[in-house]
Amino acid sequence: MELLRSWAEVNLAAVQQNLAAVRNHIPATTRIMGVVKANAYGHGAARIAEAIVDGVDAFGVANATEAHEVARHAKGKPVYLLGIVLPSERADVIASDFIPPISSLEEAAAYSALASGKKAKIFVSIDTGMGRMGVWQDDAKEEINKITQLPDIEFTGISSHLPVADEDDAFTREQLARFHAIAGEIRDSVAPHALIHIENSAGLIGFPEYIGSMVRPGLMLYGVSPRPEFESRLTPALTWKTRVILVREVEAGRTISYGRAFTTDRSMRIATLAAGYADGYPRQVSGKGAYVLIHGQRCPVLGRITMDQTMVDVTHLPKVSSSDEVVLLGSQGSETISAHTLGQWAGTIAWHILTGITGRVTRVYTGISD
Repeated sequence: MELLRSWAEVNLAAVQQNLAAVRNHIPATTRIMGVVKANAYGHGAARIAEAIVDGVDAFGVANATEAHEVARHAKGKPVYLLGIVLPSERADVIASDFIPPISSLEEAAAYSALASGKKAKIFVSIDTGMGRMGVWQDDAKEEINKITQLPDIEFTGISSHLPVADEDDAFTREQLARFHAIAGEIRDSVAPHALIHIENSAGLIGFPEYIGSMVRPGLMLYGVSPRPEFESRLTPALTWKTRVILVREVEAGRTISYGRAFTTDRSMRIATLAAGYADGYPRQVSGKGAYVLIHGQRCPVLGRITMDQTMVDVTHLPKVSSSDEVVLLGSQGSETISAHTLGQWAGTIAWHILTGITGRVTRVYTGISD
């Protein structure tokens, strides 16, 4: 078998375990929308959808292109679009029975006009503080009343989004109360069967008392918790690896990588790795105390990350050879580099790290037999 240069091992059984943790945390009657947008947060949308399809009630994706890929593995379960749809995509969305978000009466009317006798399934997004999309909260009841009267529209639900559920509990609690009050009034008056959904991973973890009729877990499905109190109940599903491709003895006073930002202060043994920022390993970790794992030991990153390669210090290891396995993200021996840790080194977030692992990195699936 040919050795891979850079690969991500995705444990599908861990994803299923994380989904079970979601189910055990919410009321039995609450539906689950498995969020698999952005290639299932870098884990591979098709294989993740297949792994969780029997445990979710719907899927959430960002756009119509993703929806078509996931629909092939959804066993007929609804596929929701969580991002704004272009006018040119609307006819296809209707024909494919995808469920798009609506931010205005005019947008809903456009779907109504295109439906031509076929019901256009929609849900209305209410802007309660995210500022990205949706009908403004003060206008929501009036707008939704008009939308539900349009011909050929199937009104499926009411949603919103939490901007600081992992940062500001006071604002989030007030926002949730406000949203559910608005949504409850609308459902009671014009849409008795509408699904109410706002809770993302951080929301359903931190504010279970506000869980609606459906939740939208994303990050936590992949074993990364946006709130520390739930971390122990999840299992990270992805381990990102690469290989040593060269080991060199370097004297003191040598400079390493672009910009000559690092100079050896002693004789060192330096390993060059077969992954760089074109694989998604963030260039921003350069000079920030980042390390990788080789033989279960921390090996500091030296100099700037390059497009295709990364240099690390292996002076403290007795023996390192070309083709040795390197962990960029995940566990080796007793050491772990989490997505949160790598994100902190890079000045970004775990979501960015996972979705930034590029297609040049082969995905290898474990945990479930084909």
